[in-house]
Amino acid sequence: MGGFFGVASKEDCVFDLFFGVDYHSHLGTRRAGLAVYDEKNGFDKAIHNIENAPFRTKFTSESHSMYGSLGIGCISDFEAQPILVRSHHGTFAVTTVGKINNMKEIVDEIIAKGTHFFEMQNGEVNPTELVAAMINQKDNFIEGIRYAQERIEGSISMLILTPRGVYAARDKLGRTPIVLGQKEEGYCASFESFAYLNLGYRDLRELGPGEIVVMTPDGVKTLAAPGTKKKICTFLWVYYGYPSSTYEGVNVEAMRYRCGQLLARRDDAKPDTVAGVPDSGIAHAVGYANESGIPFSRPFVKYTPTWPRSFMPTHQSRRNLIAKMKLIPVHELINNKSLLLIDDSIVRGTQMRETTEFLYESGAKEVHIRPACPPLLFGCKYLNFSRSGSELELIARRVINELEGCEADEETVRSYADPDSEKYQKMVDGICEKLHFTSLRFHRLDDMIEAVGLPKEDLCTYCWDGQE
Repeated sequence: MGGFFGVASKEDCVFDLFFGVDYHSHLGTRRAGLAVYDEKNGFDKAIHNIENAPFRTKFTSESHSMYGSLGIGCISDFEAQPILVRSHHGTFAVTTVGKINNMKEIVDEIIAKGTHFFEMQNGEVNPTELVAAMINQKDNFIEGIRYAQERIEGSISMLILTPRGVYAARDKLGRTPIVLGQKEEGYCASFESFAYLNLGYRDLRELGPGEIVVMTPDGVKTLAAPGTKKKICTFLWVYYGYPSSTYEGVNVEAMRYRCGQLLARRDDAKPDTVAGVPDSGIAHAVGYANESGIPFSRPFVKYTPTWPRSFMPTHQSRRNLIAKMKLIPVHELINNKSLLLIDDSIVRGTQMRETTEFLYESGAKEVHIRPACPPLLFGCKYLNFSRSGSELELIARRVINELEGCEADEETVRSYADPDSEKYQKMVDGICEKLHFTSLRFHRLDDMIEAVGLPKEDLCTYCWDGQE
């Protein structure tokens, strides 16, 4: 995924920038970067690989050596950014969050005009560099940002650092958030709303879909008004978002709590205890336990001293091993117990199957699984959802293909999304049998939307129902 943070301050902004970016470490595990501007010294930039060390460790020296009143920074799962470019707009730095599905088409168009690109390690064009090149196709920043927003198929939100201020532009359909904070010394723009609270900022407002603003130490000016159509990613509440974050006025932790409540109301399981997979399943489990009256317990805990963030190797077999190694059993709370376990989702099914086997090996009598969202039927088109590389990796898709006896087309897959249908139940039963659960019941889409509390038309639910 990825996240970013920007500051426009009357004082040196590096302290705020350093910790503001660090508070986005849960959104990415591979690359991170900072860029600042100072009237006397100009631009300064640093990018580091954070796969084997957290952001704070890698950027401690820069936090002491960098200086500037304007700055942007990011955590990224993929490309190195922010990038620094010089064009007819002058020198500027840019960082992005999103996914460009028509990248080859746009790259070819720009190359045909005589522009060249530097390469990433994998030989592909850096998507953030492509956004910079698109901005440079137009006469000014506003036209350039608008061009990128409209031309890109997928999603794009961005921060742009210039000597005049920091531009913030939310995706045209608001698939990802940008929230503004303010204090006496200046302003900030953040992916996560909680990232600036301990830095002394208070909430100002959230940008609307497609809105473009520029931040200076003296204020925030709207340069392009927000649109009326919105499709914010619902998975932000279910999994990606940090518990203390709020999107569109809806807090993540509170939404997850309501999810658990609604799961319990439709369930008839009678386990001894309810547990959440650390960490994203815990709030769901607390909501379920309080609603059902079944005790909440922690039959395993996550070992975090050497894994303070979601470090994951690139090789899938190692990822599965690390995920398992993080969870330490509490045998007294497992042995001879019937457990109901809630996780944010089931993607490939590998980790949940291994977790279930791990509980049985530790003495559990039964393991009932309750994912806090519906079955994932489609790969995300709009964000770099790194937890699955292909739709065929999704356990629900594999089971559907087995039931159909062939690789199902999209229309057929959509027919499995109705939780009241016979097809849906056969799919759920197939997943349950394949992963060796005692029972399996997914959260319903209508209940999940109720837990968010926003109109369905304002939410992106594509990965569950295939509706764009």
